[in-house]
Amino acid sequence: MPDMSASASLAMTHLVSFAKEVDEDKVTPGVLGFIVFAAMALAVWALMKSMSRHMNRVDFTQVPDPKAEQPEQSPADAETDAAEAEPSGQGAKKQG
Repeated sequence: MPDMSASASLAMTHLVSFAKEVDEDKVTPGVLGFIVFAAMALAVWALMKSMSRHMNRVDFTQVPDPKAEQPEQSPADAETDAAEAEPSGQGAKKQG
């Protein structure tokens, strides 16, 4: 088996020489940046498509809640309503 350190040192010399050619004042994302950006764009597109599919399956019809139809009354309102609901023969003074 060939010596791996020789091929590694050869690769490092090529990378070092390439690094010297790169302008130090100019920074670019390069191919790796494009690949990462494209992968993220595809992931967002797939998630949006999946969300749209799931939202289309949702049934938005609501059954009315019987408890929600009658609003809650405060104790003062309940006493007022009870006094108004008494029959006129009971609790009312007879005139006459």
